[in-house]
Amino acid sequence: MTDVQLAVRIGVIGLRNHAERLKIILEGRDDCQVCFLYHPSKKIDDIRSTNDISDIYEMDAVFITSPNDTHVKYIELLLKNSNAYIFCEKPPATNEIELKILQDMTDNDKKRIFFNFNFRFSQLNEIIETQLATNEIGKIINIVIIASQGLAFKDNYVGSWRADGEKNLHNIIETVSIHYLDLLNFHFIIKEIIYRPSLVSGKGTSFDTSHLFITYQNGVTATIFNSYATPYVNEVFIIGTNGYCLLENDNLQIRYPRDTFDSKGFFITPSKSVNCEFNMKKNYEQSLKNSIDYFVRCIKNKTNIDIKYYDISIKTNQQILDLKKNHN
Repeated sequence: MTDVQLAVRIGVIGLRNHAERLKIILEGRDDCQVCFLYHPSKKIDDIRSTNDISDIYEMDAVFITSPNDTHVKYIELLLKNSNAYIFCEKPPATNEIELKILQDMTDNDKKRIFFNFNFRFSQLNEIIETQLATNEIGKIINIVIIASQGLAFKDNYVGSWRADGEKNLHNIIETVSIHYLDLLNFHFIIKEIIYRPSLVSGKGTSFDTSHLFITYQNGVTATIFNSYATPYVNEVFIIGTNGYCLLENDNLQIRYPRDTFDSKGFFITPSKSVNCEFNMKKNYEQSLKNSIDYFVRCIKNKTNIDIKYYDISIKTNQQILDLKKNHN
């Protein structure tokens, strides 16, 4: 689809940061045309910049990348005034009232809304799916996720929105942990979850570290550790009854079987291994492109967005709200 007239016409709500990242991806596609860049008050030096929201009502799709507390407002406006498909960045809602509005929407409305979380179409998700399907490492019993960096010690951190405890006390669970929680929600049902936030660096007033301890209904346990107060670490460790998967230092290692012994009959590291390059940053970037590809494909084929994505978005959002409520 190279003819501009046949391209998916797109409006973007938001002008910078993630909006710019999405715009670059969309403009790199032959089947998409970004027609309007909407902001309620600001304008940029771009002929597509507009302050009139009605400009985007006739679009085939609208991407919402505005502040989190505006997501539901824009979704309601678009559902009322437009037939556009809606691609909205996470989280769907910032409070219980907004979440109830989303929960009560009709199935027809839900099926044209896609909430974007980082790992839904990622290689990391594929690894979990493959291990669950093939049983190569046996029954998965434990998952450890660590994603951290030293952001809190940078000079500009204290004055940033992330460090403002009055407005963003739980910023790290809302911006980082939420994606990993959502990823695991696609594969397991939570039985119990414990949230342990802390301010480790002493910089600012919001929590800079989050630790989630999760038990799932099938017996799998998981920990998700995220922090702005450590050296850079990006690791995922999936342990099964017959082997393990380890994502570490831009490398994926799968080792099995469990019954690997030395000459004296003692257990040693499983002998069979698969090693390949795995870059978490590239994994995120490709996952975002894959999410957009799925969304655009639904528009072009005039098909509904699978409602499971909507339902799990609401579930993840509710879990985050519940965890925050218990630590305010």
